[in-house]
Order: sequence, then C-alpha cells, then structure tokens
Amino acid sequence: MIAGGGLAAAKAAEALRAEGFDGAIVLVGREPHLPYERPPLSKGHLQGGDERQKIFVHDADWYRDHAIDLRPGVTVTGVDPAAHQVTLSGGERLRYDKLLLATGAVPRHLTVPGHDRGNVLYLRTVEECDRLRATLSAVGKIVVIGAGWIGLEVAAAARAAGVEVTVVERERQPLLGALGPEIGAVFAGLHRDHGVDLRLGAVLAAVTETGVRLADGAHIEADTVVAGIGAVPDTELAAAAGLTIDNGVKTTADLRTSDPDIFAAGDVANAYHPRLGGHIRVEHWANALNQPAVAARAMLGRQVAYDELPYFYTDQYDLGMEYIGHVPPGTAHDVVIRGDVAERAFLAFWLRDDKVIAAMNVNIWDQGDQLKALVLAAAPIDRAALADPSVALDRLVPAGA
Repeated sequence: MIAGGGLAAAKAAEALRAEGFDGAIVLVGREPHLPYERPPLSKGHLQGGDERQKIFVHDADWYRDHAIDLRPGVTVTGVDPAAHQVTLSGGERLRYDKLLLATGAVPRHLTVPGHDRGNVLYLRTVEECDRLRATLSAVGKIVVIGAGWIGLEVAAAARAAGVEVTVVERERQPLLGALGPEIGAVFAGLHRDHGVDLRLGAVLAAVTETGVRLADGAHIEADTVVAGIGAVPDTELAAAAGLTIDNGVKTTADLRTSDPDIFAAGDVANAYHPRLGGHIRVEHWANALNQPAVAARAMLGRQVAYDELPYFYTDQYDLGMEYIGHVPPGTAHDVVIRGDVAERAFLAFWLRDDKVIAAMNVNIWDQGDQLKALVLAAAPIDRAALADPSVALDRLVPAGA
C-alpha cells in the first residue's frame, strides 16, 4: 500500500515491481491526476515550454500493464497500525502488509491581514501552476513573498513573461539558509540585473486590495501576490497513527518509521543518513526520485540504507546550477570559490575543518562527478589548489576515495 500521488509514490511502485514483487500494490493519491513531478511547475511548465503531459511519471497504460491499483482523487484518511488497515476518503478500509507514506509537503500559508484575498496565489499543484501561468499572461505587476527556490523561480518566469516583479524577503540575502550570504548575493545580483525589485530585510505586514504593505509602512502595488515562503511536511496522517514525528516522519536509514511495517519516503521523511551521521529531511526532487527504491527493498525484507548525498538544482534566466552535499544549519564553515563570480561561471565549495562538505557548479558543466567525489572523500584539502582553475579537480580527490 502506498499513500501519496507524487514522484516518490510512483517510483516506489516502479521499484517494487522491478524488485520482483508480484503481489497487490494499491497507490492512493489525493490529486485527481496520474502521479507527476513538481520541478516543472516552477520551471518549464510554468514558462510554457513544457507540455503538461511531460510532467507525469508514467502514463496510464504503465500502471495497468504493471498491475498497479492506482486510485487518483482518493485520500487515506486514517491508518490503524494494529489492524494493518487504512481508511480511504470514501469510507473503504483496506488491509496492508507494508505501508509507504509518501504524502509530501504542503505550502506554508501567509497569516497577515488580507492573506485570504483572491489575488494571493501559491504554487504546489499542477492546477496552481496553470492558474499562475494564466495570471502571468494577463497582469502587469506581481509581488513575490519569499526569496527561496520557488519564489526566485517564479520571479524568473514572471520576468520572462514581461511582468514587473518585486520580491519581498525578510532575510538580508536570497537563499540565505540554503546557500549562505556569499552565494545568496550572486542570486540577488542575477535578479536585479533582470529588472526585479528585490526588497531584502523587508517584512510583510498585510495584503491589500492593490498590493502589499510592509512593516515599515511602504506600499508596493501589484495585481497578484505569489507566496513562496516554504513548505512543511504533511505528517497529519502519520501523527494520527502514532508514528514518531520530528520535522517530518522520523525514519531509520532504511526509511522504516517507528512502526516496523510502515515506511516513509520523499519530502515527508526525516531519515537517518549514515554518511552524514544524523537525521535529515530534504525537500528536493532527487530525494523523491531515489529514496523509494530503498524503501521498496526494505519493504521486501532486504538490508538496505539510503546514503545518497542531498542534491538539488535550479534554472533561472541564463543561470543553471547544481548543488550536492549538506551544510547543517548553524555549522561553522568557509566558502571557497573557483572561477568568475562576476560572470556567473564558477564552482563553490563549502568547507568545514578543511573538508569539502558541499559543492556547487554554476554555469560550469561536466564537473558533477568530481564535485561528488570531493564531498564523499571527506578528507582535508588544499584550499589554494581548490580555488585554482589550473588544478584539475580529480587531482584533489585522495587516492582510493
């Protein structure tokens, strides 16, 4: 039994069949669609470059051909671990041997006065994407609340559509929590160069009929307000079932929850990571893509552990980047740059105790394997050589790493 209708759910069903499981698989998802991927909703599909059909993980024939009992538009409303049963939104009760929770995350909502006005939009579902895309073709000005990944990608899409954009962010740089001030400044410059009015250190006070009002009294006119202030794991079902919740559904390295027959994967899972030595929850595509295969094997009784390094990417205007590794919040670290920041063609490395713990390539490609190897090596490194483009990265990876 799989609860959740996104990428993680579809990949779990795929992995179970690939591992040879020939029993019944029921996949229940609350949205009335085939399971789909979410990155295109803030990238290609939002900008009109990707056809809607391309967002789906598999077509309907695939589920039929692989004997997956797919039930879109149905919600799991309750889990009874003792009876090994779930209750569906129509009242039906189904028994399970193993249950995978792939319920994902839900957007944080604004709470300021005016937050419920009809001109406030969010971006999580394909319907919300379609509405936002239609809006961008019809309005002249928008305000984006939040300069995280979603907020900045929406801003880039809006500028591509010729819309005036103001981004309101309470931190002093975009992406401060994810990338830190040095690299956050790169994204600030990128958006300003493309005509975005970036208001940093600004606090939203209210949504008005004609825009937004900030805490300092400033009023910004806008036809539409897009809120991109993060997401929270959808743990309601798991919590009601008595599972351990801690920034998501807490799991072991094999994605098993506090109940031995219930597993979790994707945005909702706060999984123990053996390489990183602690629990981590990652709201990015790669986790939803790769975790389900481990969960599937564990559900089938195999000895497995999910130890892939966190990975994410973005495309904004003419900037493309990939990031691999993890910098725990509050960790003391340094950033070493290789390349030309002003030209936005560089590599960045996050170091702790002279070891690379995360790395990023910006408009420099075919370096992913070397960046990953440096992070996995977890060995002291020569900072000067790391910053020197004339030194090949593979020379910096210790032998045998």
